[in-house]
Amino acid sequence: QVSLEESGGGLVQAGGSLRLSCAASGSIFPIHAMGWYRQAPGKQRELVAGIINGGITNYADAVKGRFTISTISRDNAKDTVHLQMSNLIPEDTAVYYCNAGLGSLTGGDDDWGQGTQVTVSS
Repeated sequence: QVSLEESGGGLVQAGGSLRLSCAASGSIFPIHAMGWYRQAPGKQRELVAGIINGGITNYADAVKGRFTISTISRDNAKDTVHLQMSNLIPEDTAVYYCNAGLGSLTGGDDDWGQGTQVTVSS
């Protein structure tokens, strides 16, 4: 059972930046696919950014050039990934969920974090 812990959400003005972090514990082997999804009120959950096998990245068109996902680092059996979000706009407001497995891309299993709220004011 993989447990994911997110941090770094909050309230920011348009044009500002936030950095989300996700730490995954409980996996015997290194996790090779991690990423972030988001869900805004009344909308479906969507993939924001993902990284697979240390270098293959996938970004939603809406965030390309503004968001950057880090590589997955492993230390003391804990896998960590970060999402640097810059030039934030009100449309980025959503609950952001960390994901291990990226099943929508890999076809494998998913593990999810509890979510962290990001609110961008205009």
